[in-house]
Amino acid sequence: MSNPNPPAVPDTTTADPQRRRLLQAAGALTGLGLAGVMPWAHAASGARTVVAGTRHGRVRGSVEQGVHAFRGIRYGADTAPTRFQPPRAPQAWHGVADALAYGASAPQRGKEGQEGGEDCLFLNVWTPGLGDGARRPVLFYIHGGGFDTGSGSSPLYDGSRLCVRGDVVVVTVNHRLNAFGYLYLGQLGDAGYAASGNAGQLDLVQALQWVRDNIAGFGGDPDNVTVFGQSGGGAKIATLMAMPAARGLFHRAWTMSGQQVTAAGPRAATQRAQRFLETVGIDPAAADAVARLRALPAERILDGTSARDFSRIEDTRLYFGPVMDSEVLPRHPFWPDAPAQSAAIPMVIGNTRDETRAFLGNDPQNFALDWDTLPARLEKNQFVDIRVDRVVDEYRRLYPQATASDVFFAATTAGRSWRGAIEELEARARQEHPLAPTWAYQLDWGSPLDGGRFRAFHTLDIPLVFDNIGQPGSRTGNGADAQAMADAMSGALLALARHGDPNHAGLARWEPYSMARRQTMLFDVPATLADDPRGAERRFWQQAPFVQRGTM
Repeated sequence: MSNPNPPAVPDTTTADPQRRRLLQAAGALTGLGLAGVMPWAHAASGARTVVAGTRHGRVRGSVEQGVHAFRGIRYGADTAPTRFQPPRAPQAWHGVADALAYGASAPQRGKEGQEGGEDCLFLNVWTPGLGDGARRPVLFYIHGGGFDTGSGSSPLYDGSRLCVRGDVVVVTVNHRLNAFGYLYLGQLGDAGYAASGNAGQLDLVQALQWVRDNIAGFGGDPDNVTVFGQSGGGAKIATLMAMPAARGLFHRAWTMSGQQVTAAGPRAATQRAQRFLETVGIDPAAADAVARLRALPAERILDGTSARDFSRIEDTRLYFGPVMDSEVLPRHPFWPDAPAQSAAIPMVIGNTRDETRAFLGNDPQNFALDWDTLPARLEKNQFVDIRVDRVVDEYRRLYPQATASDVFFAATTAGRSWRGAIEELEARARQEHPLAPTWAYQLDWGSPLDGGRFRAFHTLDIPLVFDNIGQPGSRTGNGADAQAMADAMSGALLALARHGDPNHAGLARWEPYSMARRQTMLFDVPATLADDPRGAERRFWQQAPFVQRGTM
């Protein structure tokens, strides 16, 4: 049987006799199983390029400061012909496909959508070596942006520094989002749409299958894959942990400010689909409703995503996320317990101390609140249904030196962004798997930019974990403390990937999370371990049940 991952061969042009002879020589070596990596300077650009094999065809990547980068490798077919249905494998191709530029992102609102399209199933690979027989840990990153926006192509997600620091292979991925990936039509269409509410999740499964089948040819170990993701990426990971189709495709998990305790129920998801159809001018009761939706231009479908949701917080757009459909997702991801299928996967669950300063800090009024204006503003942005005056009184008692704006950001973070992490940590701690502990962290170190007003905001840990503080989009600054934080956090991620344990020489001893002590690593300069940080806040918010947005 032919080798599905043939050794890398040099990028050559057969029109040049000398290059043709080199290619023929490489082919002969390949037949003997002796071919190695022979990068060739591209005649037009001067960039060094190299070719690697996949099961669907060969791809051409670039060599950048010793790291082999492949951008825009196709892992799935164009989704437009099979809109709202599970992904399909790509057609095999002849010759060499360029993997020198990022592929299209999923259709979406915002800057990522400018280059987006339904032909979006692409991934990117960075590796220190090709065809060298090494079996390096694989780090598979899933981007944030909720389930609505984003791509794996941000400069912050460049895997080069992790490759150099840890001798690992890094993969980032694009997949279907918003209505294209999570509009549930299972009760409105025929059986072909039963999985429509989780199509975006199935894209991720297919990308992980691509890693399983191809990553050895890129110097990676398919039996040692760590998934990591921030915000929506973490939520997607939590969901994958409960999906039978994802079983065995990854072996460690690291989530950052992203949890998915419960999924949307089929009734709620169907009601949202009906509202979506009405927004785009289609009668949900029509026999051909789904067929008419399939025929709409992608831009019109994006228009439908602006419909107002009927969840608890006013002025929110229609929620899209995973659906407990009894098909792809047979249970809630982390309720009533942690999924048994992932019990043996070591896991890190983290958050940042001041999450909501990222998205509520863009309104200057939130930095100028007083005790009279705070209650109304908190009422509008508080996900948990507890009397606002009680919330204010408790935070003033706990933090007597805090300003009204400090209370606003602290209370919205704890009641809105933090509780899901606690729910997942408790579920994992109760599972008590002896070989797969769970570690908790909280990023306390704050960005020094903007006068320090945004502190440890949502997304700040991305450039730290990637060791990319100098990349465009990083808001860490380039100071010594920022690099120290990047050393500590990226080192922990690499240790988890290589050993199944995030402890390394640059950290204080990081103990697993337990119900008795709730041990949490506080990432700061220096990092310290604390028992039950913010325990009084945790106990206060637990007087109301946790309800994940979109569940109802």
